Amino acid sequence: MLREVCGENVIVGEGLGAINFGKLLALNESAAWLWKQAQEMGDFTVEALTGRLCEAYDVPPDEARSDVAAIVADWQNAGVI
Repeated sequence: MLREVCGENVIVGEGLGAINFGKLLALNESAAWLWKQAQEMGDFTVEALTGRLCEAYDVPPDEARSDVAAIVADWQNAGVI
């Protein structure tokens, strides 16, 4: 779940078994926006998130895909997706 904690966007697990404050994942505004888009989509791809990013912001497609791929890789490495 995306939560705001002390002014920071963080992804945290739900339930007592998921609490591990050493594994909170802080997100900047762009990453938090992408997280919300991914949640809205349910099943998502890097390409689908890239498309949404390009529609919402004036970002070149190659740059957007690279940024989205890096963020999704961070989420995968953190085990949140």
